Amino acid sequence: MSHTILLVQPGVRPETRTYCDYESVNECMEGVCKIYEEHLKRRNPNTPTITYDISQLFDFIDTLMDISCMVYQKSTNTYAPYNKDWIKEKIYVLLRQAAFSPNA
Repeated sequence: MSHTILLVQPGVRPETRTYCDYESVNECMEGVCKIYEEHLKRRNPNTPTITYDISQLFDFIDTLMDISCMVYQKSTNTYAPYNKDWIKEKIYVLLRQAAFSPNA
């Protein structure tokens, strides 16, 4: 488990910048999914169940002005930066594992 900081800037204005921190990369990727789900709930307040596919999630990520992660590297006692493409790859792996998990 590597401490991970998610940096998000949804809009053009710097004031829209925010961050969240997580105990692991997987928790962070789940956090990105939750951000999208909250976005969908705000846009569809009267819809009781929200569903989406991975391409819609990736399109949402692409619309963000900026999103990146800083992942703690124990060996160097530093944080390494990762970009949108890395985040999308990690989300893909996470959701694929969840889809093929016996508990899914």
